Amino acid sequence: MTARRALALVCTLACALAVGATAAPSDAAGGGSAYAPLNRPGPRLTVPAARLAASLQCHGDPRRGPEPVLLNPATSVTPQQNYSWTYEPAFDAQHRYWCAVTMPFHTYGDIQTAGEYLVHAIRVMHRRAGRRIGVVGHSQGGMSMRWALRFWPDTRSMVDDVIGMAPSNDGTKSLPTCGLAGVTTCTPAVWQQQANAGFIQALNSRAETFKGISYTVIYSHMDEVVTPNSRTDSSSSLHTGQGRITNVAVQDICPADLDEHLLTGTIDPTTYALVMDALTHKGPADPARISRSVCGHLYMPYVDPLSLNTYLQPLEALPNLAVTPVPMMTLSGAPMLKAEPRLRCYVYAKGC
Repeated sequence: MTARRALALVCTLACALAVGATAAPSDAAGGGSAYAPLNRPGPRLTVPAARLAASLQCHGDPRRGPEPVLLNPATSVTPQQNYSWTYEPAFDAQHRYWCAVTMPFHTYGDIQTAGEYLVHAIRVMHRRAGRRIGVVGHSQGGMSMRWALRFWPDTRSMVDDVIGMAPSNDGTKSLPTCGLAGVTTCTPAVWQQQANAGFIQALNSRAETFKGISYTVIYSHMDEVVTPNSRTDSSSSLHTGQGRITNVAVQDICPADLDEHLLTGTIDPTTYALVMDALTHKGPADPARISRSVCGHLYMPYVDPLSLNTYLQPLEALPNLAVTPVPMMTLSGAPMLKAEPRLRCYVYAKGC
């Protein structure tokens, strides 16, 4: 068995178990006068400062090298499980300053709280680096940074690139389980990533993107977790606002690419090429600049098929992924709720 097949087996098993973790797209994108004005100052952070500080782990010299990057993890995983075997070694080799933010409960907690962690991380990185940063995330991590930008306008001038890999920007319709028969419970983040969630409607209210920020959305037609992501209907894509946007499927570059949700956000070489194109050019990624030679690669650069960590991290992530769609069960310690968490007062036009 090749290294790529071994990785694919682990990731495919995880995705098969995780399908149904999130469910139902927002029809409020670009509208929603009930929601906060776009430029109203954000609320005070409620997460204790010490906890915010402890959540951010950084490497490299913030004042030197290419654009700094904040790595934002997917639902059910830690940054180490998501990135220590993929993008972290790549950024180290590039002498790129990067930070990774660890969310409560393996990123199963309330995404509104995760938004505060992201606000803190963006502010700290910008202050240390003295320049704008990029934010790169997978799945929930490719979407949740937009909550910080939507409701804390001061962060917008601190961010140059927002790059989502298989992001849940409009939630997902994959096999809904939350609220089944009125009794099924789910973790907060799973409720909030259903396509009909109030969280998704608030996230996409009035504008999805903001002037001065470049947005690169990378998705796969083979995605079985964030759906739909077909050739005619993409729940990952962004459309409204004044930001510069590129929505691109990996199959737009490599038509035979079979990588699904987890592989798109981890080892997929086409995704990596698009991420790097966005980080090394002004504006979002341009698919026309991507060499079709990436289609012949088995995995992204800096993934070491001989390293135990390459297999250990996906395997360590598997138990949490496996129980995601299981009603009334979690290994993360996150609360199990019978309904979506209530939207916080700052979300609304009337304020707090």
